[in-house]
Amino acid sequence: MLDQVNGLPVHVLVLHAAVIFVPLLALGAIVYGFVAAWRPKIGWAVALLAVVAPIAALITKLSGTEFYNRLLSEGRVSPPGKVILDNHMEYGTITLFLALALGVLSLILVVLTARNPRALPKIADLAFAVVLLVLGGVSVWYLYQTGDSGANAVWGSY
Repeated sequence: MLDQVNGLPVHVLVLHAAVIFVPLLALGAIVYGFVAAWRPKIGWAVALLAVVAPIAALITKLSGTEFYNRLLSEGRVSPPGKVILDNHMEYGTITLFLALALGVLSLILVVLTARNPRALPKIADLAFAVVLLVLGGVSVWYLYQTGDSGANAVWGSY
């Protein structure tokens, strides 16, 4: 099911969703964490992104695994290419887990502050914000590394 659509690998079709939604979640979560006054306005968007971004990353990861397995079974990967793809797969796995962690943490903060944007003690609020900042930054960095290694696997060194 996650292998091909009309002869095209599903992976190349769905990866763009992760490329869009993971950074949007990171940005939204960071703003939500640091700017309590904006929480009532953006809470619904952060909550939606907290669900959609990890799902997009999961579908991208699963379809990438299907694509990888098909390429290997057809013998279309050279030994150096396999090393590049293995690296890409590792980055993708890390990106998935980071997006999931960022989504869960964002949802927790939205739920805790939905009725009162300043419901948490200041130290807890700051701790959430800092963790979201770090997790968002690391998520985007790994997303970049995943995409760069995937592009390198397809197009070679540039």
